[in-house]
Amino acid sequence: MQIIHGALQNPPPCDSTIILKVDRLRLAKRRWRGFAEDGTEFGFDLDQPLMDGAFFFCTASCLYQLAQLPEPVIDIPCPANPSTAAHLGWLLGNLHFPLQLLEGTLRICDDPAVRQMLVRDGIAHTLKDAIFQPIKGGHSHGA
Repeated sequence: MQIIHGALQNPPPCDSTIILKVDRLRLAKRRWRGFAEDGTEFGFDLDQPLMDGAFFFCTASCLYQLAQLPEPVIDIPCPANPSTAAHLGWLLGNLHFPLQLLEGTLRICDDPAVRQMLVRDGIAHTLKDAIFQPIKGGHSHGA
């Protein structure tokens, strides 16, 4: 097993890339284990968690790269009306779930309480599987 202490800063050009798929919660940790698509096992002992897309190991012929797995999310279009936007912010903020800001869209973890609230208040939303990268540094009681 290879032990990884951080991302490669300047990965060399290689003929191929081998992916290690990882879920968001594991990717946020500093110590974890995972298997790349070619079966190679890696142990991660990191000072800082790595990000989706990070190259972390190389051999003479290939680079190894992290790929965050999609997860169930709710995409909510940002309202153009300021009072509607403030109301939506208040509703979502009271739930203390992590939130991702995208161009014109708010993304939140899929949750039955959120779905019920959005339907009850007639707020447009889309359920999908996507990469979720919430804002860091906020206080959270959610996933």
